[in-house]
Amino acid sequence: MSAHLHRIAYGRHMIEFRIQRRPRATLEIAVEPDTSVSIAAPFEASLADIEAKVRKRAAWIRRQQRYFAQFLPRTPERSYVGGETHLYLGRQYRLKIVPHIQAEVKLVRGFILVQTHRPDRPETTREMVEAWYRRRAHTKFAERLEESVGRFAEPEAYRPRGLIVRQLQQRWGSMSPSGRLLLNRRLIQAPVDAIDYVITHELCHISEPHHGAAFFDLLGRVMPDWEKRKTRLERVMA
Repeated sequence: MSAHLHRIAYGRHMIEFRIQRRPRATLEIAVEPDTSVSIAAPFEASLADIEAKVRKRAAWIRRQQRYFAQFLPRTPERSYVGGETHLYLGRQYRLKIVPHIQAEVKLVRGFILVQTHRPDRPETTREMVEAWYRRRAHTKFAERLEESVGRFAEPEAYRPRGLIVRQLQQRWGSMSPSGRLLLNRRLIQAPVDAIDYVITHELCHISEPHHGAAFFDLLGRVMPDWEKRKTRLERVMA
């Protein structure tokens, strides 16, 4: 069934939500990580009843949206010139660009060292640094996924069917209905404990698809300090 977009006014704000009709007895409201609102409603529920429920929960919906709005990636502009700072695993590194016969990017004593045939071409430096970040993301995310799966009492029940790394605009990660974990490439710039938080958060969605009480109960059990990790992620990646 397709989901239809509706909206209600709440103070100065408009709350938009999509309704998904399902064979169920109760109505469920979920605020997703991209701040969108989805409603799972019985086939027989009227639009007026659904809107009344949304109005009743409007204060909670706005709190959840503000929470997730802080969690959205905010990409700073970078020029990819020598001396500029770039994050890697929560630490700032200065970009050092040197002419070299062998094109390569590596960490050297507090620098992201870019050896390039074209040191005067920022677009070439950007392409090299982005490719390096992608390679590091694939390696580090796979490593942290193994660590995160081990937090659960039944690890194999929370092992995703695949790991995808991609540049995302609206979220740090997501778990598909088929059990594939998608992580934002930018997350490689965050501290390791924050990476673990995002991965663990998404793994919880394998058994709890929406951000209801059961989801946060599970997250709190497997990662009691998740709120501190979330705050660190927001502070470092702001």
